[in-house]
Amino acid sequence: MKVYISADIEGITGTTAWIETELNTPDIQPFLQQMTKEVEAAVEGAIAGGATEILLKDAHDSARNLDISNLPANCKVIRGWTGDPMCMVTGLDESFDRAIFIGYHSKGGSHRNPLAHTLVVNADVKINGEYASEFLINTYAAAIHGVPVAFVSGDVGLTEEIHSVNENIVTFATKEGIGSATISVSPMVTIAETKRLVEEAMKADRELLQVKLPEKFVVEIIYRDHTRAYRNSFYPGATFKPHNTVEFVTEDYYEVLRILHFLT
Repeated sequence: MKVYISADIEGITGTTAWIETELNTPDIQPFLQQMTKEVEAAVEGAIAGGATEILLKDAHDSARNLDISNLPANCKVIRGWTGDPMCMVTGLDESFDRAIFIGYHSKGGSHRNPLAHTLVVNADVKINGEYASEFLINTYAAAIHGVPVAFVSGDVGLTEEIHSVNENIVTFATKEGIGSATISVSPMVTIAETKRLVEEAMKADRELLQVKLPEKFVVEIIYRDHTRAYRNSFYPGATFKPHNTVEFVTEDYYEVLRILHFLT
């Protein structure tokens, strides 16, 4: 079984303030350690569940966050950004059997995590009229290749969204956001439960996990700055809408990934 893992930090246990997510600041150090431990737990759970090959994507900021020194021989890791539209799930293709997302977070505009955002902090993204999370964007990206997302960890708001999309996806809530605060479970609980639940998710019915792509995509990128929205509305096929919005309509989800790649 071949498994893909994408790891972010805003949904890792304990992260609360932006400075705790910024590389080369003292505040991030304990959370880089926790991110690494949660990813290692996912790797261990995947192997216990039958994974024979794992590709891991460090998918936060610089994409150079994880300590990779203890990764097993059957796990490869992508550090840095390739620059292609698959972005946080670059390298994912039809050869994979499962995808796992670690440390993901609530969508931009949500009050459920003080670090909530979607791709960038100066714009929000809607797909088919609903605010979109990085979970949804990357789950649809996986669906292009027929790969189901089996397990996701992150804040409570995100796990609730996931259950509304597909209740069969296994989730673990690391924390709940209230205003600018978070209430987190014990880091040790997250590590233990991540390993256990990922192993369980490896055995779940692949067809039940699969999220179906919509037939049509209406993408709205809502910027804080109207001048940026106007400039970006000249992207091929895009149009400018009032209230700082660029709209793009397509039936090809890869084109959604392409416009998000260039305009966010």
